[in-house]
Amino acid sequence: MTKNTKPPGIPHRPIWTGSISIGLVNVPVRLLTMVRDHSIPFRLLHRADGQPIEYQRVCTRDNQIVPWEDVVRGYEVKKDEFVVFGNEELEAMKPESDRRIRLEKFVYSFSVDPVYFNKSYLLVPDKSEDAYSLLLAAFRKTGRAGVGMVTLRTKEYPALVREYHDALILTTLHYADEVVNPLDMEEIRKLSEPSEKELGLAEKIIKDLSGEFDITEFRDTYRERLNVLIQEKMEGKTVTREKPAAEEARKLMDALQETLARLEHK
Repeated sequence: MTKNTKPPGIPHRPIWTGSISIGLVNVPVRLLTMVRDHSIPFRLLHRADGQPIEYQRVCTRDNQIVPWEDVVRGYEVKKDEFVVFGNEELEAMKPESDRRIRLEKFVYSFSVDPVYFNKSYLLVPDKSEDAYSLLLAAFRKTGRAGVGMVTLRTKEYPALVREYHDALILTTLHYADEVVNPLDMEEIRKLSEPSEKELGLAEKIIKDLSGEFDITEFRDTYRERLNVLIQEKMEGKTVTREKPAAEEARKLMDALQETLARLEHK
């Protein structure tokens, strides 16, 4: 591999450039996309002629197409009444976290419930290799992660900066009021306690199926089947697929006992 080439899948352009700061320590970094979406993209087509359908910015009053330079943002205060904002006004309102991630608290990574995790990004040193390496080593040795704020595009997020596979990554978090409290659901609050026999069978099933987590064991079988279907259609084949038969409904105790019996005879 030549000096200026990158492995497949490594993004070239940062989505954010700024710095991590801890007191007077400043670490310039670039933020790169880390998670790749492998879902198959479909276009919407006109059934009559098979041509793509386009979406345009059309004014609801005069039905005219509006160019981007004439588009502004507005907040609807009541039906069809808006407070209008210019780009300069919104730009002036951006907080410090638009260009700086200030870490003022350090926590154990596992103390943050994964339900708050939003999206992870790769942090790359921006001519700051020494400071980056020091921060990485400190996180690794202490087992801690830094908590701060970051602004991406038009939203400010709580964020966790941590060590991952010999690199620093940033994970944006949901705010507390963005995550539903399960106990707000009446169906959850009214759950009944299982019987000792049911619980015992469930524990045995869990024990028999216990193991180490390995993400590579999982495959996107839906995408694989879609790829086969696409290939068959490209070859002009007539494709028919049968829907899987619905599973027979069983009483809970019967289902537990049958599941355990199958595991014991493997």
